[in-house]
Amino acid sequence: MKLQVAIDRVSLDRAKEVAAQLDPVVDIIEMGTSLVKDYGCYALNKEELGIHHAELLLDTKTIDEGQYEFDKGFATGADILTVMGAASLGTLQTCYQVAEQAHRQMFIDLMEVDEDKTRQILGFDHAIYGIHHAKDSKTNFDAADSVDLFHATYPKVSRINVAGGIDIDQAAKLSQQGIADTVIVGGKIMKSDDPLQAAKEFMKVIK
Repeated sequence: MKLQVAIDRVSLDRAKEVAAQLDPVVDIIEMGTSLVKDYGCYALNKEELGIHHAELLLDTKTIDEGQYEFDKGFATGADILTVMGAASLGTLQTCYQVAEQAHRQMFIDLMEVDEDKTRQILGFDHAIYGIHHAKDSKTNFDAADSVDLFHATYPKVSRINVAGGIDIDQAAKLSQQGIADTVIVGGKIMKSDDPLQAAKEFMKVIK
């Protein structure tokens, strides 16, 4: 299992500082939607961020204009870009085509996507399907149970990522479960006194 650390709602300087610290340790560094909106994709250039080991994900949350947004995102050196599962099938197909041609990756954010829509968008063999519990949602979320249910319902999906308030106990449970490809952690690392040490602790339990 891989660890993806979501850096969000911080200054650009702080994002660069943490990214440089985490780069040798974690598998994927995510620049969250707030950073994309605050500073733009070009400010989050992989080289400028000093990321050399980890993959870089820009959480663009594309919902339309797939060709434009994915072309621009990949031009910054990003390895993975996100598109909302709620987007039109045409947008998803366009984003996937751009990702395939660029030899990069498309992450489909399944936040608030129902079963009917999910079944319509299962044909992207190389895409990452992200189970994502909304930050604003007040409902309870068990990451391992959600992954297990998704895998049982859509067994042909080979790349499943999961995010949503995941702590170290949930990360360990997901690792033992052995279904999810990547666990995405934000606050439990970024809000800790020492994000680097916190990331190392997560790495210990998932590897």
